[in-house]
Amino acid sequence: MKINYLKQAWASIRQQPVVSTVTVAGTALAIFLIMIVVMMNEVATAPFAPESNRDRWLVQKFASIRNKDWGENDSGNGAMGYNMVKATIYEMKTPEAVTAFDYNQSMASLAVPGKPAFGAECRGVDDGFWKVMDFTFINGKPFTKSDFDSAITVAVINESVARRLFGSTDVIGREFTINHAPYKVCGVVKDVSNLAQQAYAELWVPFTTTNSATFSWSEYMGGLSAIILAKDPADFPTIREEYNMLFKKFGDEAKISGWEFLLRGRPYTQEVSASTPWANADPDMDSVRRRKFIIYLILLIVPAVNLSSMTQSRLQRRREEIGVRRAFGAKRSNIVTDIFIENLAITIIAGLIGLGMSIIFALVWGGSIFTPGYGASATASGLSLKVLFHWSTFLWAMLFCFFLNLLSAGIPSLNASRVDIVNALAGKR
Repeated sequence: MKINYLKQAWASIRQQPVVSTVTVAGTALAIFLIMIVVMMNEVATAPFAPESNRDRWLVQKFASIRNKDWGENDSGNGAMGYNMVKATIYEMKTPEAVTAFDYNQSMASLAVPGKPAFGAECRGVDDGFWKVMDFTFINGKPFTKSDFDSAITVAVINESVARRLFGSTDVIGREFTINHAPYKVCGVVKDVSNLAQQAYAELWVPFTTTNSATFSWSEYMGGLSAIILAKDPADFPTIREEYNMLFKKFGDEAKISGWEFLLRGRPYTQEVSASTPWANADPDMDSVRRRKFIIYLILLIVPAVNLSSMTQSRLQRRREEIGVRRAFGAKRSNIVTDIFIENLAITIIAGLIGLGMSIIFALVWGGSIFTPGYGASATASGLSLKVLFHWSTFLWAMLFCFFLNLLSAGIPSLNASRVDIVNALAGKR
């Protein structure tokens, strides 16, 4: 006989409302906590516009250098200088595109005649930036390679800045000042969430028009990061070979002045880059993944222990029903399966509630939880379902539901199947 497990689960909930409510609430809370942790990890690695190509990225956020006159363990670590970018990143032929940009946004003063100046976050970028990122242009277009090479003072601004400066987004060709220097608008894009740490700013200008192209320290270091966009992730090994070859050639030239480059396994995938925030640290992904596993395990085991006792309590009240089924020849395996699937249905219902709670919580209060990295605003902005929710999040929720059910219902269902028929019919334990 085919059993409608959802109806059976609902009947069980109605028969024991207090115990069932606590069970559902406990499961939902567990899934809620796990999903918040998953979202916190995924916003740093999962693709979303304008960083939709994260799975094809190799990121060079920092560089490391050492001089022969320094101590053996001393090194200089930080963003790259323009000369390093030109000799290595810009010389690559294998990738689909490459870009270099200011490691951090800087606060700039914007003004137009007749209005008070205001501050906005500005980032210097190159023409390749618009090929690596996928901004949505409302008006105009990005600046060109010719604009970048010639240091033409043009800017791409977001729609909020456009409305604040000019009261409209139809502003192509309009002039304004950035830190008292005249710039002309060449494009207007939709506002960007600052959780897109590499792409985020409120306006973007050619970094050749700022001091980013000339600023340097230790001869080769500066203020630039870079991203290499592969045509396909399968190209990563080939890109790394070309990268290593270019850095070796550049390093051979630097050795004449006593310098040595420390690659530290760079460039990194987006996952490794997000997990390695410091310039002087080598990636330790085993430790990162182990820590995540321990956190998830704790978030699963603790509620599973409590839910197991709740499941056992529910089954104690159904001993007569189990005894009747055993008396009519029901196999233990069938009883275990029925109890397990019934509990799984309840767990999935609670899991969906927990998933919904986590999404609502993230949208309403996520600004203080999903804090962006150094240099960006202290509060996350531009939160939306497209940024926070991915199908992988849903699959994680269902996977956790399954394991939570396995941990909490497995032993009680086995115990229930072993109940003595006579005692069960008599309602004894």
